[in-house]
Amino acid sequence: MPNTASAKKRLRQNDKRRTHNRAGKSNMRTQIRRVREAVEAGNSDLAQAEYIVAQKKIDRAASKNLIHRNAAARTKSRLVAMVKSVG
Repeated sequence: MPNTASAKKRLRQNDKRRTHNRAGKSNMRTQIRRVREAVEAGNSDLAQAEYIVAQKKIDRAASKNLIHRNAAARTKSRLVAMVKSVG
């Protein structure tokens, strides 16, 4: 447990940031899962619509340093390949 006032404040800040970051990452992962489920179901229109939303969430996560920008690019690339494979 922190003893000094500054350490206590730092703990509060870390808790707040961790919960905020976890929520953002979770949102992104959920959207990625929705794209994959639409692709597996063979629903091309839904997959494209979900991909557009997923792309925004991935870019936002990368801009906030929740994930690395190269990881964001790689994820988007793989998702768009999946969406195109549906037809």
